[in-house]
Amino acid sequence: MIDDDFIGTQAPVRRILDPDEAIATLEGAVPGLVDHRRPEPAGLDWTVIEGGLGVILPADFKSLAERYPAFALDDFLLVSLPDPGREIYRLRAMRDDRDWWDSDDAADLRLPYPAPGGLLPWGESAEGDRFLWSSIEHGPQQWRVTVASRNGGWWHYEGGVVQFLAELCDGTLEPWALPPVSPEVTDS
Repeated sequence: MIDDDFIGTQAPVRRILDPDEAIATLEGAVPGLVDHRRPEPAGLDWTVIEGGLGVILPADFKSLAERYPAFALDDFLLVSLPDPGREIYRLRAMRDDRDWWDSDDAADLRLPYPAPGGLLPWGESAEGDRFLWSSIEHGPQQWRVTVASRNGGWWHYEGGVVQFLAELCDGTLEPWALPPVSPEVTDS
């Protein structure tokens, strides 16, 4: 990996590992999110996605997907979540995003998953920024978020997806190479 465009690494004061606590933190940071909550868990078939990827995904992401359909924050950051009965489409999107990996935008980043430590996409912005997991060997609960800006800069956040979204919206997290993200929810 080339470090020319590496901005840095941010870490939360305390990494939230409990999915319910992470969701509550996000709902506190984005009050309108609860209006989009499913009336009951989606019952997603995670064996389709995880079996197709060959890896277990982080619990906070799975909990978010069970409770919420895909949504956008501030008409900017699309949180790509699977739909019940359509898990195969989310798998394909996560696995087959090769056009971006072959572009100049990804030149400084690690190889895509399943390469050791490879990157696995979970979201994107309306302006071409990418939000990914760094699939480190310590297991999915320890994966960090990697942000790849459309402007070439990239950085890490040493927390989970849900905590990242909460801290990005509440201003705790510095939005390096990204615009500020307001805590407004829009349908994706």
